[in-house]
Amino acid sequence: MEENNLQCSSVVDGNFEEVPRETAIQFKPPLYRQRYQFVKNLVDQHEPKKVADLGCGDTSLLRLLKVNPCIELLVGVDINEDKLRWRGDSLAPFMGDFLKPRDLNLTITLYHGSVVERDSRLLGFDLITCIELIEHLDSGDLARFPEVVFGYLSPSMIVISTPNSEFNPLFPSVTLRDSDHKFEWTRMEFQTWALYVANRYDYSVEFTGVGEPPAGAENVGYCTQIGIFRKNEGKATESCLSEQHDQHVYKAVFTTSYPSLQQERFFKLVLVNEVSQQVESLRVSHLPRRKEQAGERGDKPKDIGGSKAPVPCFGPVFTEVEKAKIENSPTPFCVGDKFFVPLQRLLAYPKLNRLCANEEMMRSVIADSIPLSSDGSAVVADLRNYFDEQFEF
Repeated sequence: MEENNLQCSSVVDGNFEEVPRETAIQFKPPLYRQRYQFVKNLVDQHEPKKVADLGCGDTSLLRLLKVNPCIELLVGVDINEDKLRWRGDSLAPFMGDFLKPRDLNLTITLYHGSVVERDSRLLGFDLITCIELIEHLDSGDLARFPEVVFGYLSPSMIVISTPNSEFNPLFPSVTLRDSDHKFEWTRMEFQTWALYVANRYDYSVEFTGVGEPPAGAENVGYCTQIGIFRKNEGKATESCLSEQHDQHVYKAVFTTSYPSLQQERFFKLVLVNEVSQQVESLRVSHLPRRKEQAGERGDKPKDIGGSKAPVPCFGPVFTEVEKAKIENSPTPFCVGDKFFVPLQRLLAYPKLNRLCANEEMMRSVIADSIPLSSDGSAVVADLRNYFDEQFEF
């Protein structure tokens, strides 16, 4: 963090009106990025499957979280329907997501609605985030907010961030940080509210923040204060889950699903591609050895791989344990001008082993896309092709 001569419009999140040039605080990274990164780090640590961001705004946090492999359902809720429609397409999968599918399914949905309305589609979530949200609620909505989020939705974890008003005197000409803020709390005010809510709805809470103060002003605390609420073990939630269980008050304005290895067509596409690449790598690495044995070619199968795994010029680097597993697997062999790679050999490679649990599974998926031996135990490929002749293998 540095202190520079900046205009107040660039101080915190770029949402101030311009004021005369004065000394102001500049956060590096910007404060909004620090807040989002805080949530992402929390997701990396706890690996929630279902995450909702209330007051998601321009969906920046959702776009950051969608790359987390643990998340299977990502939901955003906001009162601004136009903004949700405008930003929805940025959450759709790109070409690269189809070329390299996720391990787990991911569905992203944006709902238009108020955070103080009950919608049963948000029940059962692992994490709900409310980043710079509560200060936009009037007194009536603020009173209803805990009833809905903590009492009705009752997720395993809730993260709430809000401005720390004790930090505001460090900004030039700032009373409230945004014209739409209904209030901004001191640390004592926020913690008093948070502890009351946590006690009432059987949560624990710890406090932290982002946006460190400059040297000499450490007593004001973080610029953004954060409460992390965790639901206490053994809390009875059956009544909440059954109450209004089918109540859908939000309007879905955008939804998309990502390709994943849990979907049969994408799993097959990835597996066939990985098998083909591995077979080709093995074939090419054996060609020089095959050339040395040209005088010995015949109908009898010959082990040309030896006991060691061939090492291609380019490819993955294996650990000693992985190398040993590969070396102890059945070796590729030739019959005439055909090259055979046992499925057990392919399963010894880490990437393919992660995709397939056993030989039968691999055979059933690739059988109609890749040539197999008569007994189905090996992939069969031509030993030489046009490109080999061009490069004189």
